[in-house]
Amino acid sequence: MKFSIANIVLFLFLTNFSIAQPGVLDISRFGGAPNTNIAKAFSSAWTQACASTTPVKIVIPAGTYQMSALDVKGPCKAPVEVKVDGTVRAPISQNDLKDAGQWVKFGYLDSFTLSGNGVFDGQGEAAWKLNDCSTNKNCHMLCMNFGFNFVNNSIIRDITSKDSKNFHVNVLGCNNVTFDGFTISAPANSLNTDGIHIGRSTDIKVLNTNIGTGDDCISIGDGSKNLTIQNVNCGPGHGISVGSLGKYENEEPVEGLLVKNCTFTKTDNGVRIKTWPDTPGTITISDMHFEDLTMVNVKNPIIIDQEYCPWNQCSKKNPSKIKISKIYFKNIKGTSATQEGLTLICSSGVPCESIELTDVDLTFNGVEATAKCSNAKPIIIGKAPICAV
Repeated sequence: MKFSIANIVLFLFLTNFSIAQPGVLDISRFGGAPNTNIAKAFSSAWTQACASTTPVKIVIPAGTYQMSALDVKGPCKAPVEVKVDGTVRAPISQNDLKDAGQWVKFGYLDSFTLSGNGVFDGQGEAAWKLNDCSTNKNCHMLCMNFGFNFVNNSIIRDITSKDSKNFHVNVLGCNNVTFDGFTISAPANSLNTDGIHIGRSTDIKVLNTNIGTGDDCISIGDGSKNLTIQNVNCGPGHGISVGSLGKYENEEPVEGLLVKNCTFTKTDNGVRIKTWPDTPGTITISDMHFEDLTMVNVKNPIIIDQEYCPWNQCSKKNPSKIKISKIYFKNIKGTSATQEGLTLICSSGVPCESIELTDVDLTFNGVEATAKCSNAKPIIIGKAPICAV
């Protein structure tokens, strides 16, 4: 049989193309079926996928599934994608999750993808009333929907996190992870349900994302660097917050944040930096850029609060030791739900430095919103509220 050079080239191309395509592991192959607990099936599929030397895609097809706590880890030998098109529901009772801090936990991975039009439903409504953190310093932490721990060069795309019992997403020790087209959905009365909490991570991006929840839409913990939050809709919720910080002495600095092209609708706060007073932490917060933001009836559109003391569970006897500097607010427009649209309450021990306000145009009931400042002397470029000290 004769082969032309063109046929040989085509054969080699198709061979290489087929090798490059990831294998597909439908959870039904491992006993995962709608209306059943698929944790065991998923774990079996994960074990096979993680051991593969070529890329693999685990698929949860359309349908409604139950799943108990899941904790899967790498490192894997090749990229793994988990594509979810169904609705996966957590146990209603916190007790059924045993001691799991996160319901769905991915750890120690590189080149991981979580994608699809699926919903992870934490069924948190029954648990929210158990949250007594407003009165109990030693309150029991409820289970989060997702934990991404020490995950690198990865993407979470299009998935929905619904009604988590606690935080929706916790990002810890990660590098170069992107949330794109992500959706977080919970009512305003869902206590302590931060949308995405980022801690000790670098180069994290949250893009084109809708977040409605009962606490911070995005909260940024210590040791976080080079973060980008862009094209995010926040509301209901408590806004996008850096902190709270300074409560513990072993915290790490926070530096390099861009929040751009975001809209806040009827939130408690817009963009906020918060630190505890009278606590041992001595880190720095610097190089924060808040640009091109729209506020729609927001209670505190711009706020730095270095006397953050929720539920009066701390002392204000001594000022915060956290140094805040190089903070830039630019082109922020819209409406404030309170007369004070800008609040800069900085530490008397380490006053804020290099705070710039450029073209900040906020109104309250049709008139210009006011500003309140202490231990801060912002530089004003263009229009911005003038501080009343």
